[in-house]
Amino acid sequence: MKRKPIIITLLVVFLVAAVTLFFLNKEKLLEKIGVSSGYTSSTEPCDCETSWFPHEQTPPPAEGDGSPFDSSNTTNCIFHQWSWQKFLWLTKPMPSGNPFFLDSLDVVSPQLEDVAPELGLKLTLSSIHQAGPGGVLVSNPKYNNAADTVFYSIHVNDLLKDKALSAAIQINKGQLPVSNLETFPVGALELKASWINVEAIPQQERASYFTTKAAVINKKNKYVEKTVALLGMHVVGVVKNHPEFIWATFEHKDMAPVYDKKKNSVTSAKEMLFYEKGTTTDIQGIKWNSKDSVPLLPNRAFILYEYGVPTELKTGNFMPTSQSEPMNYDNIENINKCVASNLKDVFVNYFYNGSVWLNFDGVSPINQAKAIVTRDISSVLPDSLVRGSANLANITMETYTQTFNKKGIHSINNTNLVNCFDCHQAGNFDTSRPGNSPLFLSHIFGDHLKFTKPKEALTGKKANVKDILSREKRIEEIEQLKLKQFEKFVEKNQ
Repeated sequence: MKRKPIIITLLVVFLVAAVTLFFLNKEKLLEKIGVSSGYTSSTEPCDCETSWFPHEQTPPPAEGDGSPFDSSNTTNCIFHQWSWQKFLWLTKPMPSGNPFFLDSLDVVSPQLEDVAPELGLKLTLSSIHQAGPGGVLVSNPKYNNAADTVFYSIHVNDLLKDKALSAAIQINKGQLPVSNLETFPVGALELKASWINVEAIPQQERASYFTTKAAVINKKNKYVEKTVALLGMHVVGVVKNHPEFIWATFEHKDMAPVYDKKKNSVTSAKEMLFYEKGTTTDIQGIKWNSKDSVPLLPNRAFILYEYGVPTELKTGNFMPTSQSEPMNYDNIENINKCVASNLKDVFVNYFYNGSVWLNFDGVSPINQAKAIVTRDISSVLPDSLVRGSANLANITMETYTQTFNKKGIHSINNTNLVNCFDCHQAGNFDTSRPGNSPLFLSHIFGDHLKFTKPKEALTGKKANVKDILSREKRIEEIEQLKLKQFEKFVEKNQ
């Protein structure tokens, strides 16, 4: 009779050990193949922090050891909190009157050249082409009786710049293969900002925009001083366990309407900065005609999905993706309201439109890098790695690439959604030096590597002065190669 309790006890111990061993081996297997194992949700509201305010004293967010990202169980909310706090820190007013990012970050070209100040102004604007097919966004002339063109600036910190420069030198010298698992360090940061001449905005609306002086190139290829308004900003940074960067985006409020999938139309009862009063029923307003270099329907740019969170046409319900909804949408909505209730300066008129990142919970740094170069990091199908806003875009920077689908809004589903990772991937666009690396997630790095590539890397012979392409020719070659890569991305997502 005494044997029965002993046997039961032994069975219980055996079962506990077996279950424990199973889950330990499961975690090791998942990490081995580069699949993140878990994702923690929370019923708590996603709020801002009191320490972020007043804006003049916003501290930088914690990003490395001991930060919320230094964990094998992260929450959706911490990525949204990082995004807002980082934006507030970058835009906090300095004694000079400028926001922090204008005073403290380097202004660079897409090829990582330092942009020289013009007319004594650090903010120098000459770039008007969006990524991909090269779309140009022009404001609605009926909004203030004057149309103007959107310009773009790129800003980087030393951590990103130094790593990009040193890695490019190593690759060009043959000291590092093009295919590698190098990553940018924690804290590496790049911004892209969109600007427009304040004259495009009605007088009574201008006070709601951050404005500053800039040297803006005109049609005669001369720089002239203009007052420009900040329209939007991509905030892209590396935190611990996320070498893929967090890709966050911010916009000024009320520049364009949002497509209403329940009504199957987008409409505005008033003139807006990028949208004429009226109604649109399909995607022509956000598609670029590369042959004629104009949008298919001018002055009808609209936001395809609010906060980049896709919904289904027939039901209006959230589309099933790798990201849990409505938690993600609600967190964005809640933190936006929290910041708006605490912020007192002009940046209260800007909102957080979402961010994307990869789920690397429980994955080692080496397997994070391996996943970036081997997995389809753009997929948002259930069980894929993408987290956050599955169809993230900024109305001023990805106006004409919010979808690659040519058949119309009715044909968009979770197999052809578009976000930052569709174009920011690990492959080198330079087909003469193919290879994969997490470094290529930054287009700045890829452009710089091609821009500084020595002639002898192709021919095996020392280049002479006559063989070296001019700066303009090199940039033209880069743009052509990037367009070919982009066209492949588009074809994949039809």
